[in-house]
Amino acid sequence: MATPEPPQTAGFELPLLLFAGFRSLIDALHAELAAQGHPDVRPAYGFAMQAIGPHGATASEVGRRLGISKQAAGKTVDRLVNLGYAERAADSADGRRKLVRLTPRGVDALVRSAAIFEDLRAQWASALGPGRLRELEDSLRVMAPHSTFRLDVPGWFGA
Repeated sequence: MATPEPPQTAGFELPLLLFAGFRSLIDALHAELAAQGHPDVRPAYGFAMQAIGPHGATASEVGRRLGISKQAAGKTVDRLVNLGYAERAADSADGRRKLVRLTPRGVDALVRSAAIFEDLRAQWASALGPGRLRELEDSLRVMAPHSTFRLDVPGWFGA
């Protein structure tokens, strides 16, 4: 007796399923971040804090890394500064430039995010099985073989 063919999935479902998986992870991350004392962090702020990085960046550099305008980057930086996640400081290498740097609160949000993502991955491994999750990750690496992860999701989405 022949094994029946699995039902054909419509092509448009693949990006929606990938996005739904991404969204479920991000929503769970932010719920847990809120519970751990970071209720004001939004997904765009996480990308912005990654764009600022450990050594700081100018608002223009943040905009380029995120794929958004300098003005939009400036507004995001303003919000991060107002929330206590970033600060502006003079660049010791060039007094004309202002660097945006993460504050200890910003670093804490990123450190907690990394730990939460580890927990979320463990939950996926528990639900799917570790082997299936590794296969999924390996398959995604084949289909998205970029050597670095891009931070320009906000700009790409048109935010």
